[in-house]
Amino acid sequence: MTDATDRELVIRDLRVAPAAKPDNEILQGINLTIRKGETHAIMGPNGSGKTTLAYALMGHPAYVVTSGEVLWKGRNLLKLSADKRSRLGLFLAFQYPTAIPGLSVASFIRSALNAKLQGIDKNPDVDPTDAIKGGVPMLEFRRRMRDKMALLRMDDGFAARYVNDGFSGGEKKRLEMLQMAMLEPEFAILDETDSGLDIDALRIVAEGVNAMLNPNMGVLLITHYQRLLNYITPDTVHVLAAGRIVKSGGKDLALRLEEEGYGPILREGGLEVDVADEALAVPLEPEAAAAGR
Repeated sequence: MTDATDRELVIRDLRVAPAAKPDNEILQGINLTIRKGETHAIMGPNGSGKTTLAYALMGHPAYVVTSGEVLWKGRNLLKLSADKRSRLGLFLAFQYPTAIPGLSVASFIRSALNAKLQGIDKNPDVDPTDAIKGGVPMLEFRRRMRDKMALLRMDDGFAARYVNDGFSGGEKKRLEMLQMAMLEPEFAILDETDSGLDIDALRIVAEGVNAMLNPNMGVLLITHYQRLLNYITPDTVHVLAAGRIVKSGGKDLALRLEEEGYGPILREGGLEVDVADEALAVPLEPEAAAAGR
């Protein structure tokens, strides 16, 4: 029988501050439970703490946890290094992926996949650099890569390119999704995966995410705009503002945000903050805007 703790990520009273200013808390007590098979969307105005939450869950060194705990598979993730959190099945898709000139996409993903196979305790009998001792055989890896790239409508030549080097905004986000597809995480954090995408790129990325959703993966989807939720339907929507969750609901909450903006809901939550009630318009990638799309 599977322990319930193996199927849910539990965040309790999470408080987080920048490492450079530990007295200036950005997150001020986040409580959230996300189970495998569920998709939770976190929405909020700029500066509300959405990316801070994503980075804190993965152990980014620029942030310090001042209190709270994050439970996953019987462990407090906050006591583990970022690589151990990944080995436990967590994955973070970055809003602004970093370019790595000289490192091919295929080599990068194969190294990450092999490292994950060692497990959190790095089984000494598994050598991820050796296909015989636990690494992914090259033929199997290539087959899996082709299948996942086809899912995301990516050309086979993409695997030979350097990681995010000269990539468009859409290509960067598709590479994040390709990593997710190959690593098959049990809990995925998608940090504004829709930012900067034109409608065609957004649809392709969203279709890729939907194809990966399954009962054994929980998803925390972070977004500023409702439009991504037109393609990926969340089970629950949370509004994050001033470092805390001020309201939770279903898809209708996201639709209300699109219609009214954040201001009314934040005021209902007792927040006196300067948040515009503007419609949630979506900026395009510079090249898409220039093309008039």
